[in-house]
Amino acid sequence: MFVASLLLASSIVSQPPERGEVAFHPGPSEASVPEPFRLEAATFAYELSPLMDCGRYKVSKLTFPSPVVTPDAANNTVHAEYFEPVGFPGKRPATVVLHILGADFPLSRYYAARLADRGVAALFLKLPYYGERREADGPGPVPRKFLSEDIERTMRSMRQGVLDVRRAGRWLASRPEIDADRLGVTGISLGGIVSSLVVSVDPDVSAGALLLAGGDLANVLWEMPETAPFREMWEADGKTLADLKALTDPYDPLTYAAGMKGKRVLMIDGAVDEVIPPASARALWEAGGRPPIIWYDCGHYSAIGYLLPAIRRAVDFLADDAPIGENSEKPEIPPQPSRIMPGISAPAP
Repeated sequence: MFVASLLLASSIVSQPPERGEVAFHPGPSEASVPEPFRLEAATFAYELSPLMDCGRYKVSKLTFPSPVVTPDAANNTVHAEYFEPVGFPGKRPATVVLHILGADFPLSRYYAARLADRGVAALFLKLPYYGERREADGPGPVPRKFLSEDIERTMRSMRQGVLDVRRAGRWLASRPEIDADRLGVTGISLGGIVSSLVVSVDPDVSAGALLLAGGDLANVLWEMPETAPFREMWEADGKTLADLKALTDPYDPLTYAAGMKGKRVLMIDGAVDEVIPPASARALWEAGGRPPIIWYDCGHYSAIGYLLPAIRRAVDFLADDAPIGENSEKPEIPPQPSRIMPGISAPAP
């Protein structure tokens, strides 16, 4: 719906693609990045193809090689859409936008467009094994998905997603219209979890808005409805939650959350979330230095009714013109479904 209306309201751009290269030379701060997420020195090519001019922003398709090479050729090219603000003075802040586990790319495009409306350059990036990254040369899609019963490969996809976002940040920083000191990342659910890793480990990312995200990946994967068949297979092999935790800890936001301290971070979570439990959100909030947090009285799936106001709050935050409020220690949950309580702690487990 969003894309269709956007096409109707926009003029299609017919221009040749821009091709170029970005050289990344690790500085001293790269040594502080946890080893799984470090970027090696590299020069990578990119292609930026104009798609449409929407007045206040332009949309272009961006592709570049992933810094991680997998056995699936289609997955090794990162696909993104660049929403570039038009008519705003000076260099602009920029934010990478990440999608949910179920994809829902129109929601991410809506989010990116709202950021661009406010003068924040937004790069909607598709994570490993999503969109074009699942297309195969032969019949049918690439048989692998980001989340599967192969937890080790799922964690490798998580690592690849973080590195893809970090490389995307290097591309944004190279743009003449971007203020390289004002890079951010944001996402919902899976996108929020990857975003929390990026803002924690990347020294060049200074802001993050984490929606429906939390830590303790092992418990999340063990309990979430989508992974029930995987858990049964895991237990049938004689493996336990402790075994799962050993695999996920190197890629768990909790492991690196201390890196959020001193950065501009906003969390938005569901007070009765059945996928990212409040205890998981609280753990990330605590480990990350208790950044501003907003609670909605909703679950993970019922959050669909709250996403538009949540996105508005996140856009305000990333546009850097709306204070969120002071943190305080309060165990209560917002009593009305429509009420927002800024700056409160998670409910007691």
